[in-house]
Amino acid sequence: MLEIETLLPLAGVAAAAGVAGGILAGLLGVGGGIVIVPALYFALALTGMDPALTMQVAVGTSLATIVFTALSSGYGHYKKGAIDMALLKLWAPSILAGVVIGGVLGGLVSGNVLIVVFATVAMAVAIDMILRKPKETPEPRSFSTPVWAGLGVFAGAVSAMMGIGGGSVCVPTLSFLGYDIRKAVGTSAAIGFIIGLPGALIYMATGFGAEGLPPMSLGYVNLLLAAIIIPLSTTFARVGVKLAHSIPRRALKLSFGLFLMATSLRMVADLAEQAGWL
Repeated sequence: MLEIETLLPLAGVAAAAGVAGGILAGLLGVGGGIVIVPALYFALALTGMDPALTMQVAVGTSLATIVFTALSSGYGHYKKGAIDMALLKLWAPSILAGVVIGGVLGGLVSGNVLIVVFATVAMAVAIDMILRKPKETPEPRSFSTPVWAGLGVFAGAVSAMMGIGGGSVCVPTLSFLGYDIRKAVGTSAAIGFIIGLPGALIYMATGFGAEGLPPMSLGYVNLLLAAIIIPLSTTFARVGVKLAHSIPRRALKLSFGLFLMATSLRMVADLAEQAGWL
């Protein structure tokens, strides 16, 4: 097991991830995990921690922080009328089912599998958000309940495996279905809580008793790093909400896409380096 002193230098990384994750959570409805996961992953890798556990701890800890960040971000969007409550009620049960599936898989499979899932989905979402222009007058499409259920299970499963709040999957999905980008961001922010809470609990359970975990870990959730991130991410999520309602829709999508692309490329490079390809 790593010594507690080994984690203390990571406090600065966790704090920076909390600030950036909070702003992105409010701005893009992503729950903050899209920046917190890679930040914790790269930081934990520097401690000499077993690479097989690094991604699980990064994902599990991120999901724990998303519980609180999503509440702060979601409430901010709710006050601005940017959450589609009917859609939230329709989608919540299937997303929850997907989280259970993805959480169990994420806690059991190799950390390298999680990296591949994270990088692949992030890149696909980035390309979609950058290349497709939003309509000036969004017209939401309607689908049958089974179709919505299928989309929800997919979004919940991928989000739980990636350690994100759902925005990276839900925002482009809703945008593709014709929803206004601000409605998509606001609704996805609320979905983050539905993903974060059960996801974190599952990672705690599947990682319970695992050897080589950092000190102050409850399963794959590191309580010390989570305690540093949560106050900052919840506070700065409000800043992101204000930005989301003050900048053009196209700029919002471009900023989201470019960030995801950069994250995906960096994680692929890291995986290739581990495999000896670079």
